[in-house]
Amino acid sequence: MITRHFIDVLKDGKKRRVHYRKAGSGPILLMVHQSPRSSKEYELLMEKWSAHFTCIAPDTPGFGQSDALPGNPEINQYADALINLLDALKIEKCAAYGFHSGGIILVTAVKRHANRFSVLAVGGYAIWSEEEMTLFSDSYLPEFHPSDYGEHLTWLWNRILEQTWFFPWFAADQDHRLSVAHDDPERVDAVVREMLDAGNAYQAGYGAVLSAPKDIPGVDADVPPCLISAYNGDPLQEHIDRLGELPPRWLAKKVTSPEEHQTVSLEHLLAHVQPAANKLPEVQDAGFISIHSNKFEGLIHWRGTKGADTLVIHAPAKNCPKNLNAQQIGIDLPGHGLSDDWINDAPLQWADWQFVIDAICSKLGTTNLVFNALPKGEPNKLYPNLEPDRFGNYLTKAWQIVRAQHVFDPWYEANSTHAIAFDPESLSPEKLAENHLALLNARSAKAYHLAFQDRP
Repeated sequence: MITRHFIDVLKDGKKRRVHYRKAGSGPILLMVHQSPRSSKEYELLMEKWSAHFTCIAPDTPGFGQSDALPGNPEINQYADALINLLDALKIEKCAAYGFHSGGIILVTAVKRHANRFSVLAVGGYAIWSEEEMTLFSDSYLPEFHPSDYGEHLTWLWNRILEQTWFFPWFAADQDHRLSVAHDDPERVDAVVREMLDAGNAYQAGYGAVLSAPKDIPGVDADVPPCLISAYNGDPLQEHIDRLGELPPRWLAKKVTSPEEHQTVSLEHLLAHVQPAANKLPEVQDAGFISIHSNKFEGLIHWRGTKGADTLVIHAPAKNCPKNLNAQQIGIDLPGHGLSDDWINDAPLQWADWQFVIDAICSKLGTTNLVFNALPKGEPNKLYPNLEPDRFGNYLTKAWQIVRAQHVFDPWYEANSTHAIAFDPESLSPEKLAENHLALLNARSAKAYHLAFQDRP
């Protein structure tokens, strides 16, 4: 089972919160994701490799649920942030795996802190030419900010979709076509959500990787063994030929498929194992609770003061409140926010929700419940279908909903009779972006509304 955790990393007297996923037992394997993704992209791989390792996959700074680095960080600061994380987790030395930009961060960390790693496996390593860097220039990483009417969402959908059609994504011509093109809305949606989490912080993290020195340790460097491999269709496969002479115990090879890349990477990592992991520390004011029932099998996100006596339950299509006092704990309900969803689409009764809430109360030690009120309106109209579609229309549909929610009650009655007073600041793109992501993540909003209104 994959669990999720938070840890506070201390650097120069300042704390930075890091979110990570964990699975398995045995030696530690640090897994560094590519940009602009999060540790979620490694869930399937963690399920496979957790049979051999304690897999730890952090969200790199500014991505997923991890705080960003201050200022305008460069690649060395992202590499050092990995070491700071290992320090916070009390891990002296470990194996590591990184894909694309994750591999560049790892190799940079190895060049600066070789003694902290026992072995590396890397999926693709970029050695850009001057001509390619000129092509990227400022076009590859434009600023990404929410706009009043959701125009940024149309750009985002097409940018993520077409990065599988062309490389770089904006070079829409025959010379830059990729062989891995697709139009799968679920795959595009997965990356879109991670970009919405990161916001413009993606520019710093991705930019640091693109501008990183394009080299590997010298042939006489004292560094742990490393395997760099890239498969057919990966735009970085041709970069295998650009690596030049490698340090001792470093290998580079071209493989045919993602599956073969994973196989050779795992074999390489297993050849250089470290001792099993100790229990890892974590923060005490936020985390995830594992809940098991016949309809729910997963993690519930919580935040607040451990030992507080009151559990606050948010309204449907919202998420864990931020304005909690010292005697309150908030959660994301199943199918909301950072919490997992229900096992299947079977009709849910209030007893199903009550079971999960009671289990949370038991594990957190809370005795009182505070429920936020249901919104006015008909559930079928309040919560329309927002499943990803081929053209990304669900994104702008959700944006229009959260904008209307601040002006009319219920939101779908846009007329003078249902107009409500509002603070113009509530329509700022930044506030709407928070509401928008909460609505997209509220996969079980209608089910909760229906069950709550029919509870005994």
